[in-house]
Amino acid sequence: MKNKSAILKLILGPLFSIIFLLLFDLDPQNPLVTKTAAIAIWMAFWWVTEAVPLAVTALLPIVLYPTLGVMSGKDVAPIYFNHIIFLFIGGFLVALAMRRWELHRRIALRILMIFGSKPHNILFGFMVATAFLSMWISNTATTMMMVPIALSIVYKLEEILDADKVKKFSIGIFLGIAYSASIGGVATLVGTPPNLSFARILIILFPNAPEITFASWLMYAFPISIIFLLILWAILSFIFNPKTTEFEIDSDIFYKQYNELGPITFEEKVVLIDFILLAVLWVSRANIVIGNFTIPGWSQLFPYPNYLNDGTVAIAMALILFVIPSIKDKKQRILDWDTAAKLPWNIVLLFGGGFALASGFKESGLAGWLGMQLQGFGVFHPIVIVIAICLFVTFLTELTSNTATAEMLLPIIGGLAIAIKINPLFLMIPATISCSFAFMLPVATPPNAIIFGTDRVKIGDMVKIGLWLNFIGAVLITISIYLIGKMVFGIDLAQFPEWALN
Repeated sequence: MKNKSAILKLILGPLFSIIFLLLFDLDPQNPLVTKTAAIAIWMAFWWVTEAVPLAVTALLPIVLYPTLGVMSGKDVAPIYFNHIIFLFIGGFLVALAMRRWELHRRIALRILMIFGSKPHNILFGFMVATAFLSMWISNTATTMMMVPIALSIVYKLEEILDADKVKKFSIGIFLGIAYSASIGGVATLVGTPPNLSFARILIILFPNAPEITFASWLMYAFPISIIFLLILWAILSFIFNPKTTEFEIDSDIFYKQYNELGPITFEEKVVLIDFILLAVLWVSRANIVIGNFTIPGWSQLFPYPNYLNDGTVAIAMALILFVIPSIKDKKQRILDWDTAAKLPWNIVLLFGGGFALASGFKESGLAGWLGMQLQGFGVFHPIVIVIAICLFVTFLTELTSNTATAEMLLPIIGGLAIAIKINPLFLMIPATISCSFAFMLPVATPPNAIIFGTDRVKIGDMVKIGLWLNFIGAVLITISIYLIGKMVFGIDLAQFPEWALN
């Protein structure tokens, strides 16, 4: 039955696409609109059903665009590699160096040692450590690293206390790790793939749009992460914290694990310094405008400041790690190619496919056509539109890859913004963050799947908490884009930006 189902998924994607081409003509004056829509249907079906690996689906535009005359192969190919891709690659290389020398484990344990041994403090420590690491490392890698630490503590507690007493608290810890990984990931551009997808798709659809810098995104999204993390901690503490005073955790557990790492090594120090410098350079590269006051960015020191971007910085700091030799082994460098080869190239290709899809939407005129069909939404208040988008994206992401969801929907939402004459940032940014705020099901995000795989958390536990978090997240995103986003990104709802007209 599984083989039949897999074959059916493979066939239905192209079949739906062909039927669409034969039966529909969306714009008689521009056949490319229908052709691009057919390609999008094929890609969306395969992405949602995972008939083939997501990265394989992402390669379809390279073949289908030239074949159907949407774009030439020469024009499509460069879309798959750009400065956003190098921002991801550079940031991930530094993260791989952290994992190679176990610096991320040292950071996590140090944070846990700071928060003390009371149950609610332990929970908060796990959440803060996970969220912080997820800002810089993939949420999948962060969760994979935090779960063994949590399991070792749970096993120790089960030795000391009754297993039934520990069971409830352990569910709270594992849910806290999974959800914090997703919440922390939205705080930075490199924290989760949908953020990077948005930064590039915005420029593809609106070439004159203001650059979404690392600093501007951090100023907007970091407060969301902090507030949501505190809300999550309050909810999990209320539901899962043990009520008995007999439940005591020995803080020596963390100190013992930390001491097993030994003294901090030369390699860890180099990676830590490189990591801190990378974050500082990202934040301070472009001018930071606060009201009428401007803090000049360091890029202004160079003759061509506009030539420098966050991708340039990421690659520069990653290259340094390939040069500095290791003291443990003189023949090795801090970062070697065996480690670098672990880069998730499937995500790189998935990015490229999303960027190609967005380019096809624009070049063919499909984005404009969709916007015209969605003009009716203009009768609703912008806040109503935003919260509707947030909820739709959140619950769709429960069943699909968050990156694939972002790359399918962001071009459509951009077209909607044009049609109803709302600043595209006001709709696209909330949709982007909503792609990471799906908490109900194990398949929604890799962190959810990982903690479900521990057999310590049931689907019922996840749904019970996750459903409320989905709604809280949608409301929080809507409020934040209205209160913070308008200020950080210069959004004026009374005026449609000129950059969106070109």
